[in-house]
Amino acid sequence: MSLREMKKLRTRRSIQTEALRLFDLQGYEATTVDQIAAAAEVSPSTFFRYFATKEDVVVEDEYDPLIVEALRRRPAGEPPVDAIRAVLREVFVPIYAEDGERILARTRLSLSVPQLRARMWENLHQTQEMIVTALDADPADTRVLVGAVVGAWMAVIRTWTDTGEGDLPELLDDALVRLGRGFRE
Repeated sequence: MSLREMKKLRTRRSIQTEALRLFDLQGYEATTVDQIAAAAEVSPSTFFRYFATKEDVVVEDEYDPLIVEALRRRPAGEPPVDAIRAVLREVFVPIYAEDGERILARTRLSLSVPQLRARMWENLHQTQEMIVTALDADPADTRVLVGAVVGAWMAVIRTWTDTGEGDLPELLDDALVRLGRGFRE
């Protein structure tokens, strides 16, 4: 990552950290973009360079391109569930190790605020389509498989956010193992 990219990522993370802190303190609805910008020591216009809306500061992240890139490096002919599991271990395990608490806070907030929940589903649909494209297989079959994967992930994530217990990557991997058995039978 270049110095410029690292600076952009730091600014993006600072904005998101301050937004999450303010949402926790005063609630999502009561927090304004101006307050978030001030807390992150950026201008409102800088906020909007990084996030198009207040909802985006919660639901968007930089993980999708990493997932797509890793999927494209997987061996040709590898079963899609195996490829997704391998990418989960390669990409998400280190992200979770560094950002687990932020992921939990963002996910809990996304599930608790109706407009965030709607944006989360929209974002998840975009992620699903990126994964379908990256797997480079029959789109109809792949869309069904990836839809099942995303459904399994959401079931696990919902339980994880409700309890705050367990290692999310391990829980997701376990769900994919069970799902993979079903697709092979």
